[in-house]
Amino acid sequence: MSDVLIGELLSLAMFVTACGVLMLGFPVAFSLAGTALAFAFIGDLVGVFDLRLLGGLASRYFGVMVNEVLVAVPLFVFMGVMLERSGIAEQLLETMGLLMRRIRGGLAISVTLVGMLLAASTGIVGATVVTMGLLSLPTMLKAGYDPKLACGTICAAGTLGQVIPPSIALVILGDIMQGANTQAQLALGNFAPDPVSVVDLFAGAMLPGLLLVGLYITWQFIVAMARPKMAPSLELDTDDAMLGRVLGAMLPPALLIMAVLGSILAGIATPTESAAVGAVGAMVLAAVRRRFNVGVLQHVMQSTTKISSMVFVILLGASVFSLVFRGLGGEEIVHDVLTAMPGGAFGAMLVVMALMFVMGFFLDFIEIVFVVVPIVGPVLLMMGLDPIWLGVMIAVNLQTSFLTPPFGFALFYLRGVAPPEVKTTDIYLGIAPFVVIQLIGLSLVAAFPALATWLPSVIFR
Repeated sequence: MSDVLIGELLSLAMFVTACGVLMLGFPVAFSLAGTALAFAFIGDLVGVFDLRLLGGLASRYFGVMVNEVLVAVPLFVFMGVMLERSGIAEQLLETMGLLMRRIRGGLAISVTLVGMLLAASTGIVGATVVTMGLLSLPTMLKAGYDPKLACGTICAAGTLGQVIPPSIALVILGDIMQGANTQAQLALGNFAPDPVSVVDLFAGAMLPGLLLVGLYITWQFIVAMARPKMAPSLELDTDDAMLGRVLGAMLPPALLIMAVLGSILAGIATPTESAAVGAVGAMVLAAVRRRFNVGVLQHVMQSTTKISSMVFVILLGASVFSLVFRGLGGEEIVHDVLTAMPGGAFGAMLVVMALMFVMGFFLDFIEIVFVVVPIVGPVLLMMGLDPIWLGVMIAVNLQTSFLTPPFGFALFYLRGVAPPEVKTTDIYLGIAPFVVIQLIGLSLVAAFPALATWLPSVIFR
């Protein structure tokens, strides 16, 4: 057996082993780095891996440290946690419910819209689903909503942060896609490739994200019209100042998010600069509403530190994994397999989407992006796929995976905070229509790439 074949087999075994270790519940970053180092030493023993390659980790880590784009991650996390902790999210739900109280399904539509705003500010599936579950699920059940529709609405709205900018998920994916595109273009002999940035991915994800929101609301309206008992209107006593209260609650956070995103898309500020403005703006909103104190700030800073540390430690562990994977020859076997797929680029894309969909049952978005995209991204881009379209497809695909029973992450997050009277079957049955909607949305983006590429071409041409 040749050394090349042995190395390729070891790279596949390393990938499978890492997935198995992660599914056992071990810490992600240490699982990736530990598995990679173990196989690096095995490869060295059999003469198919040069340990001197590990010396390249220093430059990789330094590249992470000086990457200005990644500074946006803790800033966006701070912004989202502050909006949540200061009670602004709860106030948004209450006032949005008042605004749509007389519309059948109005509360479900309100949850979707508020979930869109919260998701855009955090991009963390678990945090958004748990927050929405704690705040809105008891209210929806008390209003007479069918538990299945309520659970499906909350889970779907909570995962919108994967595709609606600005969010840390898109920041991370955009940075990885930028590196993958550069690597692919250099391999093709193009030494002056057109750059792909986080801003491009933000613009590309706007229309698909809004499309999903529109499809969610359309389904909720159809259900409310066809079966009014599942989504009744609310009869609430309100005063003449209701409109003022609604605007007072909704406009400031909406304007903050619009200002952050608008400054990025308009080219006025970088994602990092806009994230800093968003973080400061979230503190100002909390202070204006008298929800800002030392205790709140301490909690927000602690949560931001924990989440940001998790992201960057996973990134460092994934760097070890990708370096050893390439050193063993794994990149070559991935290239050979994908290029040999029937159907060319479409067949290769289909296989990668299916792989990521299954991995989304067991691994988080960040883990998949750090591990899988650097391996398959350059190969797919060398086959002529548009990097912005590919990034949006990955985001929507993983969002769908997080919703799909029986292993979807969002379902377990909601189960953890749902009241006892809500059955697990209610959650599964409730999310099923939204999974179909996700597949429709994913198919539309696949069939009409302009949904992802048109807006960037108009804004940045």
